[in-house]
Amino acid sequence: MSNDQTVHVIDDDEAARDSLAFLFRTAEVDVRTYGSATDFLAAAPTITGGCVVTDVRMPQMDGLELLQRLKQLGVALPVIVMTGHGDVPLAVAVMKAGAVDFFEKPFSDDAMLAAVRRALGRHRQDRARDAERGAVKERLASLSARERQVLEGLIAGNPNKAIAFDLGISARTVEIYRANVMSKMDARSLSELVRMALIAGILGETSN
Repeated sequence: MSNDQTVHVIDDDEAARDSLAFLFRTAEVDVRTYGSATDFLAAAPTITGGCVVTDVRMPQMDGLELLQRLKQLGVALPVIVMTGHGDVPLAVAVMKAGAVDFFEKPFSDDAMLAAVRRALGRHRQDRARDAERGAVKERLASLSARERQVLEGLIAGNPNKAIAFDLGISARTVEIYRANVMSKMDARSLSELVRMALIAGILGETSN
């Protein structure tokens, strides 16, 4: 199992793999190497983080097919592709399919290291956002139907009296539900509640 800082290098050229592994280890970045995309996919179920640096033109499975397979498997790792001059159109197709960067060989070691560090940082941020989104959705699931309605009124910017009128209840009852919502959502302010709604993706739903 890899950590969040592992670079997974995929290249059928052993010398190229070894060169990149040396580069990353010298920069104190954890690295694992694979001789083919299929070798990497075999290990994919045990991979929990990091990023991928892959050659785009490989036997058995090229970079575009690899990216498609990763999406099918739900492996959301940032992918950087390497390409030879004649493979640029394929590299562009890979970028359109979701890769985060591509390098034409030969490339600058410093540029590759910078791209890898950006990819690793991006993946950490994505995982943190996913964890936060999951926590917020768990809190949302704890709300009653009426509390959810009050929440939707609050994040739409409606005052208590307007929410009470829309729901056919008293303003005092809305205040009680509002307090329950703030407590269950662990929100210290209305702005924090709105932020949670944005994270969970419900703000757009309420405005439709």
